Amino acid sequence: MPNIKSAKKRVLVNATKAAQNKAAKSALKTDIKKFEAAVTEGNRSEAEGAYKVAVKAVDKAVGHGLLHRNNAARKKSAMTVKLNKLA
Repeated sequence: MPNIKSAKKRVLVNATKAAQNKAAKSALKTDIKKFEAAVTEGNRSEAEGAYKVAVKAVDKAVGHGLLHRNNAARKKSAMTVKLNKLA
């Protein structure tokens, strides 16, 4: 355990931020899984709605620094290909 006041604060702030990042990543994964489930089901209209939500979540994750922009682009591209194959 740190002795210096600023180091103690860093430990607390880092724990809080780690919890926020974990929750945000979990929500992102949930949105992507909902899209995947809709595609697997073959439901085009549900998949389109889930696609919009998932893409928005991926873009937000990039803005918050949770994902690298190239990783996000790869995820969005893969989702788009899957959505287009449903047609």
